Amino acid sequence: MENLQDGYLLRNGIKIPCIGFGTWKSPDDVVCESVKVAIEAGYRHIDGAAAYANEAGVGKGIRESGIPREELFITSKLPNADHGYGPAKESFERTLNQMGLEYLDLYLIHWPVVIEHKDDFEQDILDTWRAFEELYEAGKIKAIGVSNFMIEHLEILKNHAKIMPMVNQVQLHPQHPQEEMVTYCKKNGIVPEAWSPLIQGQAFKRELLKEMAQKYDRTVAQICLRWIMQKGVVPLPKASSIERIKGNADVFDFEISKDDMEEIATLRSYGMIGDEPNIPRTKQVVGF
Repeated sequence: MENLQDGYLLRNGIKIPCIGFGTWKSPDDVVCESVKVAIEAGYRHIDGAAAYANEAGVGKGIRESGIPREELFITSKLPNADHGYGPAKESFERTLNQMGLEYLDLYLIHWPVVIEHKDDFEQDILDTWRAFEELYEAGKIKAIGVSNFMIEHLEILKNHAKIMPMVNQVQLHPQHPQEEMVTYCKKNGIVPEAWSPLIQGQAFKRELLKEMAQKYDRTVAQICLRWIMQKGVVPLPKASSIERIKGNADVFDFEISKDDMEEIATLRSYGMIGDEPNIPRTKQVVGF
């Protein structure tokens, strides 16, 4: 990967840019300006979700960027309350209307919501996914995938669905490397994405990452993002200032050594943020 326009080919031949711009926790007016700054800085991959309650702002930023729509890769996600065949289709149309777009490049099931559906969670996932498959086949979505799915949830789709997810967006960072998940995804033709690549700010508290930043003459954020990229995963950093938006994109002219990659992964001892997706949403970090 040499720049923000480089990327990975999904199973259907669609290219997903190697770094996405995150939009969580940004109100409409702020996210509109951030999206425009990100696109001006070279980002072509914008990651959003209905749960972020700012799709109108994201869409406005996209339209006002001056970049042709076909040159951008736009993602959104299905709200947890809209699972099911009919509700998922209706929710997708609301997202398009909110964003003012004619299609999405990627649409994800945001969470598997296993506990909430108890004994029928497998059927809930399959019914919801069937709506995704039909929207994809109708050309309204260029690619479909999931978010926060564990391997056991992916296996449900692998064994019963017509189309395997093309992307799985999960919590992945030096404290939660997800080696098994990354291996599974690559084996099954799924591109893994990393939400919270900067550990929701905790990265800046880790002495090891500070030492690595000094060693490579980079910022802590750049170390985290480069580490994720070298694992073959798409990071989704969020920033609001011009300096940080541009800084997060400046990760293509250095490489972390194999030994340092492994040392950074020792931060796994701190663990993930929140709980695994099988835990009820009330205990989750629900933003992503």
